[in-house]
Amino acid sequence: MASMSFVKLNASSSQWIGQQSFNQKNNGSLFSRSARRVSMPIRAGSYTDELVQTAKTIASPGRGILAIDESSATVGKRLASIGLDNTEPNRQAYRQLLLTTPGLGEYISGSILFEETLYQSTTDGKSFVDVMREAKIMPGIKVDKGLVPLPGSNNESWCQGLDGLASRCAEYYKQGARFAKWRTVVSIPCGPSALAVKEAAWGLARYAAIAQDNGLVPIVEPEILLDGDHPIERSLEVAEQVWAEVFYYLAQNNVVFEGILLKPSMVTPGAEHKNKASPDTVARNTLTMLRRRVPPSVPGIMFLSGGQSEVEATLNLNAMNQSPNPWHVSFSYARALQNSVLKAWQGRPENIEAAQKALLIRAKANSLAQLGRYSAAGENEEAKKGMFVKGYTY
Repeated sequence: MASMSFVKLNASSSQWIGQQSFNQKNNGSLFSRSARRVSMPIRAGSYTDELVQTAKTIASPGRGILAIDESSATVGKRLASIGLDNTEPNRQAYRQLLLTTPGLGEYISGSILFEETLYQSTTDGKSFVDVMREAKIMPGIKVDKGLVPLPGSNNESWCQGLDGLASRCAEYYKQGARFAKWRTVVSIPCGPSALAVKEAAWGLARYAAIAQDNGLVPIVEPEILLDGDHPIERSLEVAEQVWAEVFYYLAQNNVVFEGILLKPSMVTPGAEHKNKASPDTVARNTLTMLRRRVPPSVPGIMFLSGGQSEVEATLNLNAMNQSPNPWHVSFSYARALQNSVLKAWQGRPENIEAAQKALLIRAKANSLAQLGRYSAAGENEEAKKGMFVKGYTY
């Protein structure tokens, strides 16, 4: 069954319509349908039911997403931090450590992979996709091609990768991927310009439609960067602006809202702002933004950590789950799940068990936060260290 969606074209309009407002001429006479609501079906072809089920599975109680989709260059930086060379065997060894962690599927419902990892196997010859399936972890795939300068903007960027996306998504589906991720960014210190916001929203909407058409649940991620010294009120204002634009274009592109997941930034002050916000303040502002902009038909809100410390990201998530929400409010963390793991591993085979234990500790902490039951008591000081890097790219 196709789901239905209505879009409000502008703030002054009183008409809610599926595609466009119209006063049409029929046989030369003008007639108005302004009093009539016109809906157009939103559909994702033969995959609709599967998309909805996949999204619900990922957005299941007490579970979230492990993001290990860093490009080869970025994972190389992670490996360099523990003295390892950026080689394919080392990248494979690290991702094998993560994906083969016993019991990980209790807390992790999906993992976003880089293309290299989707086609790799363990050293024993079992594909990573099969390892994940056995652990009841849904395989996902990063499909964007990265950020490049946006001409005509205020030193902003846009995300490339729409060319050839349909065929790539079809191949990823055959390989076992069932959801996708496309990350673009918005910078508050750069404005953001209306051009950059529109480009981000339109690109995300086109990607989402193409992904759904090929069986992949799209994660919609316009990351609002932490860079800047702005107060939390400014972050809220920009977040509302961005998400309003995103959902307008998602509807214009006939995207099935029940078959998507969101990966928003939490609404926080800029990383360089003098006043830090408490978890309750972050939760209040973030949930305000979501309630104003995100339809309840969207099944899951999978927050990015964006350079917060491991503990900070978990505390903020926990604060958002102290009362019921219309959506599954959870996590899709990279650094906030991996930082302790890397430090425990140090690239040594004898440390694999300790590193996997560190991953389970962080995954369980965020599982509890998704259920609103997390306490920071007993957390070590290392997990409380912020990971913000100004102008961070990956």
